[in-house]
Amino acid sequence: MHIVVTGGAGFIGSNFARYMLQKYPDYRITVLDKLTYAGNPENFRDFSGDPRFTFIHGDVAVDDTVDALVDGADAVVNFAAETHVDRSILDAGAFIETDVRGTWVLLEAARRRKLPRFVQVSTDEVYGQVDAGSSVESDPLAPRSPYSASKAGGDLMVLAYHTTYGLPVLITRGSNTIGPRQFPEKVVPVFVTNAIDDIPLPIYGDGGALRDYIYVTDHCAGIDTVLHRGTEGEVYNVGAGNHVNTIDLATAILERLGKPKSLMQFVPDRPGHDRRYSVDCARLRALGWAPEHTFESSLTATVDWYVANEAWWRPLKSGEYLDYYRKNYGDRASLLEMATD
Repeated sequence: MHIVVTGGAGFIGSNFARYMLQKYPDYRITVLDKLTYAGNPENFRDFSGDPRFTFIHGDVAVDDTVDALVDGADAVVNFAAETHVDRSILDAGAFIETDVRGTWVLLEAARRRKLPRFVQVSTDEVYGQVDAGSSVESDPLAPRSPYSASKAGGDLMVLAYHTTYGLPVLITRGSNTIGPRQFPEKVVPVFVTNAIDDIPLPIYGDGGALRDYIYVTDHCAGIDTVLHRGTEGEVYNVGAGNHVNTIDLATAILERLGKPKSLMQFVPDRPGHDRRYSVDCARLRALGWAPEHTFESSLTATVDWYVANEAWWRPLKSGEYLDYYRKNYGDRASLLEMATD
């Protein structure tokens, strides 16, 4: 089986490529990635010499690149996306270009080339804020940030191509994913790497926002299950069933690193911050999938990886990252700059 993984130099995409090569000895994986700030060839360096693996530097929004890539593939798994809510608030344009237009370009190529399988990797954030209970796949979409709106737009386009053209599509909607090689702008790597350097951990609002944290290999296993066993035209939620608020998350990280709780710094909440997400994963579990990691084991493995791999993340916390950090956190960026001088 030949699988094209778009966005495969990013966090979840690279972990998925690694997972599939390890699990299926006879599979070939081709990664397409634009190598924006969060796309990092170091993420697949450990398997880049595998003859079953190919990397192509390119953009999902460019028709000619995508057409040639899809031709002869057995499946496309689309991870290509701008993914960070904070960045979408600062500049939504890139999110529309990749998450909506890029998805459309892929779908057009898949339709023309009669692709046997198309998996869209999406997010639980498309359901919007969930005050109580858990989102099921048939719930209406109610995104509240430019990021989640762009992902919802891509999801709707995918489903429209199934209804209109009969394209064999599936969608996964994952919860907050943690693990090795996540760019240090997301909450867990920000907290871990800041704490290592004794930099304050910026906690939005009162720290009560609840998230479901799933370990990246469990997320990859869920996508793999949908790819091979899912029903065409269906959506599948992928979550671990954890509901952890930001204060408890920061506390657990600080305790693991032996750092004081005084490093927690409360900052003004971000605009439109969703208070709670929760997804019902019964549909995916019915296919035989279940997460193997608890929240505690997931977080421990993640923290320990960043401790052991400073050579991977430390160069990333400079240049463009500092510009983003300054724009997002204002004067608080000076704390990071002082620590990295």
